[in-house]
Amino acid sequence: MTRQDLIQLPPAHLPPAHAGAPARRRSGVRRAPAVLVVAAVLLAALFGVYPLLDRVDSPVVQAVDDALGQGSTASGPIGVEGGEIPDGAATLDDDLPAITGLDPALADAVRQAAADAAADDIDFWITSGWRSPAYQQELLDAAVRKHGSLEAARREVATPEESRHIGGKAVDIGPTEADYWMIQHGTDYGLCQVYENEIWHFELLTEPGGTCPPMLTDAAG
Repeated sequence: MTRQDLIQLPPAHLPPAHAGAPARRRSGVRRAPAVLVVAAVLLAALFGVYPLLDRVDSPVVQAVDDALGQGSTASGPIGVEGGEIPDGAATLDDDLPAITGLDPALADAVRQAAADAAADDIDFWITSGWRSPAYQQELLDAAVRKHGSLEAARREVATPEESRHIGGKAVDIGPTEADYWMIQHGTDYGLCQVYENEIWHFELLTEPGGTCPPMLTDAAG
């Protein structure tokens, strides 16, 4: 197996899309087959110190951990059941976990905003809402693969422990015209843009007509 072959290996902890929930970690200690141990050593050697220094649950480290039976513990379903929205757009009337899992107070505020935006002839979509920890981890791992490091990835995607999407406390809105409408009118409903680099991410952070807290630079805080 060449270095290129190993680099192209998919993260071992992620199942194919819509394959269901990731396997739970088994209790106890088991001995890994020799070929998996060799693969783990080769992966660690090829990718150097990055996964060790960047994060212990990076895709490369998880590939090694999974080979040894020590995979990610992020729980919950993935795919639509984990909060993915088919085609990337939904309304608050859609019967999807991403919508039904939203905090009721947040959903009510967004519903009022959507109705008023429609009155202004503004299209208003929900592009992401509630997410399971496993789906959030999947998004983070994809961002790590895209950007090459956890530090860069976390500017766009929070960890499962930090993401407000996990508790249904955050919603992403589209299209762009709706985002700018919300930036202008969101405080009328208590909805605030949270990150400077994400004009689509809103949370219920103040009373209607109140003042939003200062924005964070990005999801890394």
